Amino acid sequence: MKKTIIQGLISVFLFFASWFALTKIDWLTIFKVEKVTNKTEEKLGDIFWEVFKKSGKENKKPFVIKSIDSLVNKICASNNIEAKSLKIHVLENDEINAFALPNGHLVIQSGLILNADNQAELSGVISHEIAHIQLNHVMQKLIKEIGLSVLISMTTGSGSPEIIKEAARTLSSSAFDRDLEKEADLKAVDYLIESKINPEPFANFLFKLSKNEAAGAKYLTWVSTHPNSNNRAEYIIEYNKGKETKYENIISTSSWNKLKQSLKE
Repeated sequence: MKKTIIQGLISVFLFFASWFALTKIDWLTIFKVEKVTNKTEEKLGDIFWEVFKKSGKENKKPFVIKSIDSLVNKICASNNIEAKSLKIHVLENDEINAFALPNGHLVIQSGLILNADNQAELSGVISHEIAHIQLNHVMQKLIKEIGLSVLISMTTGSGSPEIIKEAARTLSSSAFDRDLEKEADLKAVDYLIESKINPEPFANFLFKLSKNEAAGAKYLTWVSTHPNSNNRAEYIIEYNKGKETKYENIISTSSWNKLKQSLKE
């Protein structure tokens, strides 16, 4: 009996010792998983963008592109983010939505711009999506919900069109984990402050969309994919306390109004 107990304890010890040793091995380096994932991400970004590109018309009006680029470039320059790593697309769609795709693709739908009361609200949403990209949340979500092997199969041509469309839908119409959302929210506040953009309108935007959702307003996709809007607005305001600085507009008020008018034409 005593011998059996000792053997059992030894087995338990060896198990945990082996587990501890395995956790110290850099499997990503050994199997080059990170390299495969980065290469896969680049291809997935192009594949998913092709899906969305076919679903709606991309707005390529010079003034629209210049205005959105001004916002993005300011946020990037102020936060040491390589602006060229981002690929900005404005899609003509009534949905109030913006979402990130692999490899730095950022899709902004015209409904979001038209329903933003000011450029600070829009900058808040853009900063949130840039945070998802910079924090690698996009691939984390895809690997968790779709699986790395399936994602790789898409890039080798063996993934079916239906699976590709479903994976793309996952990014545009389903929420990230709550912890990832909060991390992106708070990082967005940091981005805004460094860019001298007031974060409070970002919180107000969430409050506003939450009220509209309760009233049954249509096209509030960004709320459905980013739930608990009131709670998020509250911790954004709390996180921003004591961090006030001198805020300024990135584009002029007349340019902001012209941007919205251009999207209505």
